[in-house]
Amino acid sequence: MNSQIRFVGSGDAFGSGGRFQTCILGDIGGRRFLLDCGASSLIAMQAQGIDPNSVETIFLTHMHGDHCAGVPFLLMDAMLGSKRRTPLVVVGPDGTAARMEQLREALFPGSSGMAPKFPYEYREIKTGVRAEINGIAATAFAASHTPQTNPTMLRVECAGKTVTYTGDTEWTDAIIEAADGADVLVCECCFYDKPVRSHMNYLSFKTNRSKINARSVVLTHMAPNMLEHVDEIEERCAFDGMVVEL
Repeated sequence: MNSQIRFVGSGDAFGSGGRFQTCILGDIGGRRFLLDCGASSLIAMQAQGIDPNSVETIFLTHMHGDHCAGVPFLLMDAMLGSKRRTPLVVVGPDGTAARMEQLREALFPGSSGMAPKFPYEYREIKTGVRAEINGIAATAFAASHTPQTNPTMLRVECAGKTVTYTGDTEWTDAIIEAADGADVLVCECCFYDKPVRSHMNYLSFKTNRSKINARSVVLTHMAPNMLEHVDEIEERCAFDGMVVEL
């Protein structure tokens, strides 16, 4: 069975380049999961012929809408549209359950009184603790991003494959540990040379590239300042629908 990740959405918060917000689909060892689920993710999945009900687990890195606001849409579709019957687990940092339920009620007033007819649960994981969830081992690492979002990076291991995903972060040496020996490091790279607090720029990444021990690197979450340079750099840059075999 092939193992792969697919960039269902590779864009930043503002749809730069006409891209969908962050949503990475993993198909590894017979398990299907999402890394982040931005507000546009259900649209992107439908456009690419991906059944949302085939996803077993959604891993969230932090509580910004372009990374997590798709969850209420998937949940409401599962309850009212596609009539899901299979279990779904949403995994994230501290506060995920409360934030997601607040967001659901804000986006769909009155929905808090509705209970899914399928097993649905939240799992909150702390940094540095390896958690086993639906056949996947997930470890969260602290990211350097907006503190109010409880930002993390994720290392997920399944069927002998390892994917590390930075979420949103400026450079931090925690990336080195999180990506050690990974089959692929998916790294946000909003900007090329523009220094912006809490986000990566390519010049900073390039300075530290030799410290990273991952088999491959894919850059994603690119703003216009980075999109202008994608043809000039060595690393692969994600685009919507891009598939990376592991």
